[in-house]
Amino acid sequence: MTLDKILVVDDERLMRSFVVETLRRQGKEVVSVENGHEAILRLEQEAFDLVISDVKMPIKDGIEVLKRAKALHPTIIVILATAFGSIDSAVEAMRLGAFHYLIKPFSPEALEAALEKAEEHARLLKENLFYKTQGKRAPFIAESSAMKKILVDLEKIAKSQASVFITGESGTGKEVIAGAIHELSLRASHPFIKVNCAAIPETLIESEFFGHERGAFTGAHIRKTGRFELADKGTLLLDEVTEIPLSLQPKLLRAIQEHEFERVGGTKPLRVNVRFIATSNRNMQEAIETKVFREDLFYRLNVVPIHIPPLRQRTEDILPLTHYFLEKFCAENHKPVKVLSSAAEEKLLRYLWHGNVRELANIIERTVVLDFDPLIDSDHLYLNNMPSPSPAAAPGKGGALPVGISLHELEKRLILETLEFHHRNRTKTAATLGISVRTLRNKMHEYGVQEEGV
Repeated sequence: MTLDKILVVDDERLMRSFVVETLRRQGKEVVSVENGHEAILRLEQEAFDLVISDVKMPIKDGIEVLKRAKALHPTIIVILATAFGSIDSAVEAMRLGAFHYLIKPFSPEALEAALEKAEEHARLLKENLFYKTQGKRAPFIAESSAMKKILVDLEKIAKSQASVFITGESGTGKEVIAGAIHELSLRASHPFIKVNCAAIPETLIESEFFGHERGAFTGAHIRKTGRFELADKGTLLLDEVTEIPLSLQPKLLRAIQEHEFERVGGTKPLRVNVRFIATSNRNMQEAIETKVFREDLFYRLNVVPIHIPPLRQRTEDILPLTHYFLEKFCAENHKPVKVLSSAAEEKLLRYLWHGNVRELANIIERTVVLDFDPLIDSDHLYLNNMPSPSPAAAPGKGGALPVGISLHELEKRLILETLEFHHRNRTKTAATLGISVRTLRNKMHEYGVQEEGV
């Protein structure tokens, strides 16, 4: 999205001419006026994509132009120009909805950089980088080539009936893409049922999938409808599918192949019409080789594979995602939209994002909630600055092994230390220890460790 039609407001003739000439060299359609009164008249008569206005003018100053512009055209972008002594006015204007401010005198490069940021902002507001389907919106922001490729393929994938297997680290957006596939599919008007396979106790997972008949086991007082039945004619998302117990995988494979199953304790086969999407944050080849996941089940689900790269490998997506989350969390917390300084942007681009998009969303929400400045600078960003551990500092690495304690106690100590190292994040802890989240949960239960964190 480009900002093609621009209104320039400044009572200083030389500065106004400089801005107009710089913009016209970029092929922009520019209208210039010398005071706020004229600016408001033009805004009432025609639509503009962008206003660049001086803050202080003798007739209806820039603050009044900003207020009127936003009232007439809510999506219009306003950049303010201000002398050094009027920075307080510019900050106040940003509280009222201005996008950015420039300190006079500014160079053509500074103006072009501000325009580039404004155009990126406009893409999120006007062109809309979200898929729109049947009145719904699935956030899908893609500036990197890898994510654009996924976006291009997504509609073709969605219109098929093929099973989809989405891989990628935790927090990369696997569930978002799964939701987009459903919303773009011919099944969009039918249920989209999600199953977090890692969160269901092993003793209950079969009943959760297939349901059970009354009296099938102790405590089964009524018939229960399983997720397969609930998803009939729609889509079933098997989130973290590698956490399904190996003992249940043959029955799952048959149900997927035949679209037929029986409730626990039942004898009557039930047929369903379900489209399957599976996700995993594990290395699937390794999961198959270590007998954690059946190879035949993997190939049944992996008809169309999608791999989402980690955020640190697609840095082009960091700032567009940041701007989306800024707008989202400012709106949710009833605050004017905040903007990032260049130093803050640079800090975000340098950060490694081990928690991927989920971590970025959490950090931006935290910054919006805790900080009241409309301009977010680098020191306002509360990043999780946990340095990469040295081998000696990491749990279970380096140092002498303790002598005189049992393997049982050693395992317990290792699990506890790794949990604390990862701030009780079970997913990261399990990955470090080389076990599944389900195995970790069982170990925590065995050792009496409280299940806090994620």
